[in-house]
Amino acid sequence: MIVGVYGSGGCGRGVLPVIRDQYSAELDPADLYFVDDTPTLSRINGHSVLAFDDFVSLSGSLHVVLAIADSTARRRLDEKCSKAGLRYLPVCAQNSVLMDKVSLGEGHILSPFVTITSNVRIGRQFHANLYSYVEHDCVIGDFVTFAPSVRCNGNVVIEDNAYIGTGAIIKQGQPGNPLVIGKNAVVGMGAVVTRSVPPNTTVVGVPARPRPE
Repeated sequence: MIVGVYGSGGCGRGVLPVIRDQYSAELDPADLYFVDDTPTLSRINGHSVLAFDDFVSLSGSLHVVLAIADSTARRRLDEKCSKAGLRYLPVCAQNSVLMDKVSLGEGHILSPFVTITSNVRIGRQFHANLYSYVEHDCVIGDFVTFAPSVRCNGNVVIEDNAYIGTGAIIKQGQPGNPLVIGKNAVVGMGAVVTRSVPPNTTVVGVPARPRPE
């Protein structure tokens, strides 16, 4: 198995050690690479950095992890990697916790100390950074990003491409009447979301309100 961590910035450098630990029994560290569209260094943290075309030219079973926090960029790279026939490697830190009836889509990354409780459905290319949690009966779409320490309480729907900033708290919804974070919405760092957020809207503050233009 050969694995490329697509993205050599902070996100990639945080994800690569999780992969190295999770797959230590089946992955030679020499077969674990950073992949970057415009590499400026040949090695980072002991691992080689390859351009995308150089990575896909390697011989062997190629897997990729999209370690890019921006949802739009991650979607673009997903299309590129899928077209190249690359397979996605699921990443789940050994101290993360998944409880009952959790469905995770292709390409997910669960960083250390992430908890997902029960009856949760999550789409493709989900990122949950350090110390984040998803409580019961939540539905999360594709290409959603949680920065560190996001607290998503129960009965919440988060639609595609939403970005939830560091330390944000999302209030619990009600059965049959979930709190909804709309498609392409952004929840600012430290915001406390007490009501649904429309699509394509950025909210900030306590309680969270649309950011002034």
